[in-house]
Amino acid sequence: MFEQQTLWITGASSGIGEALAVEFAGLGARVILSARREDALQRVKDSCIAAAGSAGGIWVLPLDITDEAGMADKVEQARAFSGRIDMLVNNAGISQRSSCLETDMATYRTLFEVDVFGQIALTKAVLPLMVAQGSGHIAVTASVAGKMGAPFRTGYCAAKHAVMGFFDALRAEVAHQGIRVTTITPGFIRTAISENALSGDGSRFGKTDKYIAAGMDVTDCARGIVKGLQKGRPEIAVGNGIEMHGLWLKRFFPGLVFKAMADQYQKQIDNNEAV
Repeated sequence: MFEQQTLWITGASSGIGEALAVEFAGLGARVILSARREDALQRVKDSCIAAAGSAGGIWVLPLDITDEAGMADKVEQARAFSGRIDMLVNNAGISQRSSCLETDMATYRTLFEVDVFGQIALTKAVLPLMVAQGSGHIAVTASVAGKMGAPFRTGYCAAKHAVMGFFDALRAEVAHQGIRVTTITPGFIRTAISENALSGDGSRFGKTDKYIAAGMDVTDCARGIVKGLQKGRPEIAVGNGIEMHGLWLKRFFPGLVFKAMADQYQKQIDNNEAV
């Protein structure tokens, strides 16, 4: 399905983005790797080359997702790689670990700039190319946090709810133009997401929380996402922890979920846990 297709992955320097890049490369795709850290992208490129068996289909394109002014130039560079962009995987993002009372408004704005406006800006820049092609696929890594609220993540949950709303609406707008939209809702995955999360003052949290430490292996996560994409699912939920039950519990028993989240918050406060 992905052989010889050009896939552009943001947030490709680690975590789910890195694991997806390696999986796609192994399936014969041409992969464009984007993130801010070029040295980390070069490391991921080496892993992709090992999976693909050749270097010709892997390209590093450094990108700051918040640099809206430079977005058009980056999109043109990505298009020039093979003459088209078959899939854009909006995977760049940052999380949060702080209560609302402890979180600066500047931190909330940073979360939205990275997790929401950056994804929208890049999608809007790529979309005209896909419309001209008459085909394309846009995917976005949201989160279970985009479906339910969790303590110490008010800004992250707000941003991921916004992402889900935007791309669900976009799916309806482009469905008859040969363009697919997929939202991905991972649960707790063993990545550096909590280490790189923002504290209330915007500083790096710097710790792996217990939920992430007990989460799904990132390679298994990537394989689950790829399988969902191959099956054409418009929404892909992937994870193996209790948080995945929250997706259906929130729909049918919202009061139960609200109480569970409040009890979890109080328990963490009582135990002097920051996450």
